[in-house]
Amino acid sequence: MALQKTLDVVGIGNAIVDVLVHVNDDQIDQFGLTKGTMALVDEGQAEALYAQLGPGLETSGGSAANTLAGIAQLGGRAGFIGRVRNDQLGGIFAHDIRAVGTRYETPAATEGASTARCLILVSSDAQRTMCTYLGASVGLDPGDLDLEMVAQAKVLYLEGYLWDSDDAKRAFVAAAEVARANGAEVALSLSDAFCVERHRDSFLELVDGHVDILFANEMEITSLYKANSFEEAAEQVRGRCRIAALTRSELGSVILSGEERHLVDPFKLGPLVDTTGAGDLYAAGFLHAYTQGESLLNCGRLGSLCAGQVVTQLGPRPQVNLQALVQEHLDPAAI
Repeated sequence: MALQKTLDVVGIGNAIVDVLVHVNDDQIDQFGLTKGTMALVDEGQAEALYAQLGPGLETSGGSAANTLAGIAQLGGRAGFIGRVRNDQLGGIFAHDIRAVGTRYETPAATEGASTARCLILVSSDAQRTMCTYLGASVGLDPGDLDLEMVAQAKVLYLEGYLWDSDDAKRAFVAAAEVARANGAEVALSLSDAFCVERHRDSFLELVDGHVDILFANEMEITSLYKANSFEEAAEQVRGRCRIAALTRSELGSVILSGEERHLVDPFKLGPLVDTTGAGDLYAAGFLHAYTQGESLLNCGRLGSLCAGQVVTQLGPRPQVNLQALVQEHLDPAAI
């Protein structure tokens, strides 16, 4: 990594406001949705679905944005690039991500689609089914990039959902080139199994030649390699990128790097309430520890702790002091 970086991690992703609502499985079926997945909807569909739902919690979200907010809450130096519209939801998003200490300077669009939103239907078993209207976020293009910010990062973090927009994909590639030229590493989250299905060939090419650190859950990594089991997928990804951090819900996570294999136990900090943001916060903990020079095992342990906390609450942004959580559950000298 290049020396004297002013930011630990800069992320690029969809700038989204989440609307979380508790539902039962029958409602998910009535809406024609597949439980536990993310479906893209247009603005009309999003408004129609919203009208049928009960009271919800509105909170800034977006996969990469959640990760960068988590890094900032841990005390890391974080920056985020993502596009909103100059509307009410856009104001909520910008306020929330800056309030936790994340640098966010992407200008709001003054015309076009409204700010993106994600309707997150939370089942009684804490599974989340997402309907996402990407709105202004898909308008992100290379012209929106703060390349000076990208150049100052130790790690550039990108979410797989960006691949659903050609403009955002071009921004992704342009940012990765600048990051590489300035000695940064590139991390990618596969985001969602359906996202992997849509873009498998592109993701395989990325993992093989352009990504240093890959984050994926069990469903995503088995989908990527069309594997029959997690172990088969883990063997296929080994060596294709420098580090693969693979999460397995209640089974914890597996970190692969060359011949290294680390098994990380989950942290169970209370009743399971909502799995929204679990993978995002795992990446936050992992990347924060990584940019502080910690071992891969410690990276996984901090990721597991952050994920274990966020699933005990409604919403993807931790509602506790993460630094205090580290003091309580981990040896602070080791993180």
